[in-house]
Amino acid sequence: MADFDVVVCGLGAMGSAALHALAARGKRVLGLERHKPGNDRGSSHGATRIIRLGYFEHPSYVPLLRRAYALWRDLERASGLSLVHRAGILEIGSPESDLVRGTLASSRTHGLTHEVLSASQLMRRYPAFALPADYVGVLQPDGGWLAVEAAFAAWISLAARAGAEMRSGDVVHQFEESSGGVRVHTSVGAVEAGAAIVAVGAWTQSLMPSFALPLRVTREVMGWFAPCKPALCTSDRLPVFLLESRHGMHYGIPPEAANSAAGIKVAKHHHRGETVDPDAHDRNISPEDEALIRGALADHVPAANGPLLAATTCLYTVTPDHHFIIDRVSGSSRIILVSACSGHGFKFAPVIGEIVADLATLEHTSHDITRFRLYRFD
Repeated sequence: MADFDVVVCGLGAMGSAALHALAARGKRVLGLERHKPGNDRGSSHGATRIIRLGYFEHPSYVPLLRRAYALWRDLERASGLSLVHRAGILEIGSPESDLVRGTLASSRTHGLTHEVLSASQLMRRYPAFALPADYVGVLQPDGGWLAVEAAFAAWISLAARAGAEMRSGDVVHQFEESSGGVRVHTSVGAVEAGAAIVAVGAWTQSLMPSFALPLRVTREVMGWFAPCKPALCTSDRLPVFLLESRHGMHYGIPPEAANSAAGIKVAKHHHRGETVDPDAHDRNISPEDEALIRGALADHVPAANGPLLAATTCLYTVTPDHHFIIDRVSGSSRIILVSACSGHGFKFAPVIGEIVADLATLEHTSHDITRFRLYRFD
């Protein structure tokens, strides 16, 4: 008999959520992580992530988000931790911007609660902003932020309580499939399992070189800024925002999301677009990095444009179409790949964990994952 029903390789957000989902179903499950769950080497650190329903990337994400919201609430109840903070979200840009058009398309397709504000209306209500007269904002009351470290604590503690095993510092080298299951070769030996879930993010290419997946790993920068006008930058006066301007696309999360000393979190989505080695990228923050973030602050959120208090890097693993990968590996019925969330995946982690638990144990899922299948790259 195999040592485990499922081995989860990688305990970032997707892997940790999958580990929890499998353990909650009573499966014998092992989680392997080369560092430790919730580490700062990959894609899922930095205190907070945004959650939103009206999804500019494509309306097909909204049903998954509705399920994700429900599962986040379940995780809060089971753990006793506060994970989802609904402060509303503003998505701002010209009426023809990808951000505004996409958000409105998703909101109207799925009947989501939202309000469209002109630039003047928006600035009267939220005076921290300074916007061109032709800009609009789409306000979604259900948006907000997620507490990252608390989410990892919930997934890992609940999975362990349900019987999951975890090993840190155990590097996965390769997979060997047989009629009876999968043998996972690691730095400390081999493990036999009925199925394997590969959730290693930026290390997908190096672990699975024979599949030649069209993935890029990019270096991203998050900064925390001291507001020039703190009274205008509290969550009731400055909600979570996405802003598409001549500077690119930026996002911001108010200081209450971490603590009052942390400042407002601001970053440029797809910072430089530079492809990097996940094991050898520059984790130092340069003046040029700061400038890429500060330009949008200076022009459009001047009340938040104070000194840089802290900054860190993270990694995106990006597909050509910027959609996810959730699928069985080509030619395999027992190896499931969940990766390449292209910088917008964390909010989906509970439902993605549910999906890959379905694929590993039931061989199908009721969720529509057509958009995320591997065959689209053929």
